[in-house]
Amino acid sequence: MSVSWWVWAILILAVAVMLSIDLFFHRDNHVIGFREAAIWSSIWIAAGLAFGGILWVWQGGDVAGTYFAGYLIEKALSIDNVFIFALIFGYFAVPAAFQHKVLFWGVIGALVFRMVFIIVGAELLESFYWTAYLFGAFLILTGYKMAFRHGGETPPDRNLVVRIVRRIIPTDSAYHGNRFFTRINGTRVATLLFVVLIAVEATDLIFALDSVATILAITTSTFIVWAANAFALLGLRSLYFCLAGLLRRFVHLHYGLAVLLAFAGVKLILSETPVGKLPIPVTLGMIVATIAVSIGWSLHSTRANTSTAAEDRPEAGASAGT
Repeated sequence: MSVSWWVWAILILAVAVMLSIDLFFHRDNHVIGFREAAIWSSIWIAAGLAFGGILWVWQGGDVAGTYFAGYLIEKALSIDNVFIFALIFGYFAVPAAFQHKVLFWGVIGALVFRMVFIIVGAELLESFYWTAYLFGAFLILTGYKMAFRHGGETPPDRNLVVRIVRRIIPTDSAYHGNRFFTRINGTRVATLLFVVLIAVEATDLIFALDSVATILAITTSTFIVWAANAFALLGLRSLYFCLAGLLRRFVHLHYGLAVLLAFAGVKLILSETPVGKLPIPVTLGMIVATIAVSIGWSLHSTRANTSTAAEDRPEAGASAGT
């Protein structure tokens, strides 16, 4: 699917307007509760679905189905992003009131970097058919690592990008309100909040390789791929605050994400064989079924622990009062 430059301009303008609205309503850096996060998540999901509806009317069901498949995959993978963001925020003890600002600017950086990845990746797949085998093998290997090595993340302060930034930019190891930079003894230095932002951006770069390659397995249309990424990323901040308290229950979700990555890898490889591209309904069905099974399995497995914790709370309260 090729689109005119003005269609790209409208999409980018619409994303910029939505980001501006989000920034305006969260300009006071307040702590975001579950209810507020749920409302904003609903708004961003509705926006993503509405864009799919526009595509359906404008370009037909096949294009819209391709977008929805990419959007669902990106949404599923963004849940794994939330796990890592929670790890980073916990590691650096980021105050809750400042987390939204870090995620906001992190999303802007992600939109720019993913645009570059998408253009380069789509061009490679269009120009050199054998890159489909490389991307496919990469996704299958990534799925394997996610399934069997989940939880072995590098501590955020040991991230190569974070270490390079600390070497180049004078950095203070403390927070100074919600500022990324401040002055100490007349010298402009980066605050710890800026280091956290770099950690988030560096982590997202790694996730971008997976997610962009996965969606490119569905379509090489840069417009569709970036639109799916953009609308999924718009809701990433709200999704974080919605799921922050539930992450401990998604104990098997990484298996589902691993299956999706491997499936995308196989799909990409098959596209350059006599089998060809798998039908979009098959792709959508696989995505929805995998996400539903992995989340349902996770919630069922942790149900006993949740019930036990709920039963223990009154007893703890009783003993505390005696």
